[in-house]
Amino acid sequence: MILAGSTATGRATATSDLDIAVLIEDGDVTYRETIRFEGRVVELFVHTRTGLTELFAADAAARRATLQSIYASGLVLVDSNGEAERARALAEADLRKGPPALKPDAVETKRYGLTDALDDLADVSDPIERLAVAGYVVNTAADLLSDHHQAWIGGGKWLPRRLLEADPQRGAALLQGHLHLCESSDPQN
Repeated sequence: MILAGSTATGRATATSDLDIAVLIEDGDVTYRETIRFEGRVVELFVHTRTGLTELFAADAAARRATLQSIYASGLVLVDSNGEAERARALAEADLRKGPPALKPDAVETKRYGLTDALDDLADVSDPIERLAVAGYVVNTAADLLSDHHQAWIGGGKWLPRRLLEADPQRGAALLQGHLHLCESSDPQN
């Protein structure tokens, strides 16, 4: 059993959830569940050894490594037969290896979409549409920049964290531009 997320890394707030990964015997069922315990939200990630291997592979293919991060950075609470440490070693190996590179045709498709969205961003006058396009721009640009650095990508609050890990300077500039646009609705500056 592993405690992960903000509670394990010291970033927890009063409303942070608890992320708990649990390895169970093969033959049982891998699942995720959200419960409440003593007023706190608890995200349970319950995996068989086989299920965890499959989920690690899926996370790596998606270039996110969410579960690998949980196992690599979490605090081991219970480790029956060394299973948690074996899972941690597999997770750390995946993280060191890095994500697979985007295929050249995927890069070109993303570049085309980004260029098209930047044209839309400069042209669109509706503020809601502008924010939607800006979201697409920051996500696509972050994905391409992370791919360029062979770095893991993230979504939600993990997008800026992973982007800044991939490229602190360009990532910060991209995020600052996105923030400026969201605050000012001015795509030109």
